[in-house]
Amino acid sequence: LLSLCQEQESLDFNRTPTMGKIIIYEHANFQGYSKEFTRDISNLKGVDWNDCISSVKVFGQPWVAYEHHNYTGRLLVFEEGEHSFVGREMNDKITSLQVITENLHNPQITLYEHAHYQGRSRVITEPTNLARGYDNDTISSHKVQRGVWLLCEHSDGSGIRYIAREHEHLPDYNKHWGELSFMLLCRPCLSLSSLPIIPTNARTIILGLMKESQR
Repeated sequence: LLSLCQEQESLDFNRTPTMGKIIIYEHANFQGYSKEFTRDISNLKGVDWNDCISSVKVFGQPWVAYEHHNYTGRLLVFEEGEHSFVGREMNDKITSLQVITENLHNPQITLYEHAHYQGRSRVITEPTNLARGYDNDTISSHKVQRGVWLLCEHSDGSGIRYIAREHEHLPDYNKHWGELSFMLLCRPCLSLSSLPIIPTNARTIILGLMKESQR
């Protein structure tokens, strides 16, 4: 696991404008101490809230909660609304928070059969279960034109999960996941109310995956 970053690196308030807010609570059912955020925070240790979140309320844009600092490790997506319990596997384990700032309407992602955007391509604009068609286990790269997409390892939403952001180009899945069967399910964030809460039984996502894929 990555070590906790130093105090001067703990806050990251220069990335996102105010587009909504999240209120985090110490205990389930919105009990105990609480704190409000309107911008990304890369390490909750800097505000004395590391590994102590059990419930949240979200207003406006969805938020992504990560297991480790700098937006790495297992993740949960919280849509607008009240979430009385974050789930057993992520309870008291959240270390960073990131707001989704992209326009979530009219999403589009292009999937490619081979690495570096080669081979047969397919444009997706709606929730799609790739496990039910010819593209099961055959996608090797993607480009996101619009919106934010939740990519899942298995068609039931379990396994490794990944957030594909607008304008992101990921040239080679094997570079990150080897022989992993990836992206059996594609789900766009169509609106503020359609982004699902991700179950918390996934294996740890490879650390640094998000940053590496956006280079």
